[in-house]
Amino acid sequence: MDALVDLLGGFATALTPVNLLYALIGVALGTAIGVLPGIGPAMAVALLLPITYGLDPVGAFIMFAGIYYGGMYGGSTTSILINTPGESSSVMTAVEGNKMAKRGRAAQALATAAIGSFIAGSIGTALLVLFAPVMVALALTFGADDYFAVMLLAFVAACSVLGSSAIRGFASLGIGLSIGLVGLDPTTGQNRLSYGIPQLADGIDVVIVAVGVFAVGEALWVASRLRRTPAAVVGVGRVWMGRADWRRSWKPWLRGSFLGFPFGALPAGGSELPTFLSYILERRLSKHPEEFGHGAIEGVAGPEATNNSSAAGVMVPLLALGLPTTAVSAVMLSAFQQYGLQPGPLLFEREPELVWGLIASLFIGNAMLLVLNLPLAPLWAKLLHIPRPYLYAGILFFASVGMYAVNASALDLLLLLLLGALGFMMRRFGLPVIPLIVGSILGPMAELQLRRALQLSDGALTGLVTSPLSIGVYAVIALILLWPAGRALLRARRPRSGGGPERRTEPADS
Repeated sequence: MDALVDLLGGFATALTPVNLLYALIGVALGTAIGVLPGIGPAMAVALLLPITYGLDPVGAFIMFAGIYYGGMYGGSTTSILINTPGESSSVMTAVEGNKMAKRGRAAQALATAAIGSFIAGSIGTALLVLFAPVMVALALTFGADDYFAVMLLAFVAACSVLGSSAIRGFASLGIGLSIGLVGLDPTTGQNRLSYGIPQLADGIDVVIVAVGVFAVGEALWVASRLRRTPAAVVGVGRVWMGRADWRRSWKPWLRGSFLGFPFGALPAGGSELPTFLSYILERRLSKHPEEFGHGAIEGVAGPEATNNSSAAGVMVPLLALGLPTTAVSAVMLSAFQQYGLQPGPLLFEREPELVWGLIASLFIGNAMLLVLNLPLAPLWAKLLHIPRPYLYAGILFFASVGMYAVNASALDLLLLLLLGALGFMMRRFGLPVIPLIVGSILGPMAELQLRRALQLSDGALTGLVTSPLSIGVYAVIALILLWPAGRALLRARRPRSGGGPERRTEPADS
C-alpha cells in the first residue's frame, strides 16, 4: 500500500508540464536514434549526458527513461523493415518481423510491436512497483551454477530449435563463442585472439557483430542476387491489425510481459536471453508453427513484449542495489554519480521524489510511444518501397556511420565489413545467424559464471549442480537433446506395432 501511495506522489511529479516535455523529448529522440542502425539507447543517453548538466536530476532521469524505451522501439522498427537490429535486444524481432514485412504485413508487425511494447512496459513497471523487494531477494539467491545452466539452455535451444540442421546450428554457435573469446581473459588478464591489436583488448562489441552479420550481411546477400531475382512489390498492408492478428498476439504479449521482468531484475540479467527464450516459447505454443520462419506474428509480439518488460526489470538492480546490468543502466549509473547520488536502498529514502517520479515516467513514456508510433507505422512501412539499390546502399552508409561514431575507430569499420562478409557466407551455406549472435552475447557471461562455479567447488564438476534450479534446467536440456532421437525411434516402431494390411509412414518433420 505504501508503494502505491509513493507511486501517486511520483505521478504528481512526472505530470508537471516541464517533466511531460522532458518525457516527450526523450521518447522522440530515443525512437529517432533507435531507427539508425547501430546507434542504440545506451549511446543516445551517453551523448545527451553533457547537455543535462543544467537540468534538475528529476527532469534529466525522466528524459533518460524516455530515451531508453524509445530507443528500444526504434530498434524494433529497423529489425522489422530492413532486417537490421538497432541493438542486441532487437535481434529476435528481426527473425519474423522482417519476413512479415516482405509479405506485405509491415504495418501489422510494427503495430503489434508498438502495442506489445506498451502493454509489456506497463505491466513490467507495475511489477517493478509491487514486487521490486521480492525480486531483489530472489536474485540474490541465484548462484553461478544457476546462471551458467540457464545460459547453456539458451545455447542448446538456439542450435536445436532454429534452423534446419542442429549441426549447422552448433557450427554457428561455435563461431559466435569464438567471437566472444576475443579480448582479455576475465580471470588471468591474458590477451586472447587479439593478434597484438590493442583495440581488441576489450573484445568485439556485440552491436558491431549484430549490425555486421545482419545489416551488412543482408545487404551483400541482396546485392549478390539483385540481377537474378526481381524486386518484390511489397504492400504496406492495412494500417490496423485484423481480428486474427489480435487473437494471435494478446497471449504472447502477456507471456512476454511476465517472462521478461524476472530476467531483467536479475543482477546478471538483461533483455537478450529472455527475448530469445520468448521466441522459442511462442514457437512451441503456436497453433501455426509452420509460419515460423516465414513471418509469424507471434514471433514479433512475444520478443518485443519481453524486451520492454525486461527494461522495467533492469531498474530493480539499478535502483535497489546500485548494480547496472545493461549498457543503458551503466550509463544511467554514471549519471547518478554525476549528480552526487548513489543508487541503492537508501536512495528510496533520501530521494523519493526522484525515484518515484522516474518510475511514474515509465508509464507516461509508454503511453507517449504508443500514441506517437501507431500513426507512424504505415509511414515507416513505406520505406520498403524505396528501390533496393538505394535502400541497401543507405543501410550500409548508416551502419558504417553508426559504427564509426561509437569509438571513432577505423578498426570498427573493418570489423563491420569482415563480419558482414561472414554473414553473407553463412547465408550462402545455410548456417543460421541467431546462434552466432547468442553465442557472442552470452559466451563471455557463460564463461565467467562457469569459472566462478568451478572456483567455488575447487574444480569439481559437482559444483555445477548445487541447486534444484540448475538440476531442473539440465533436465530440460537433456530433454531437448534427446527428444528428436526418441521421436524418431517412436516413428520407426509405429508401423510395426500397428499391424494389419493398412501401412503408411508419416512424413519426417522439417
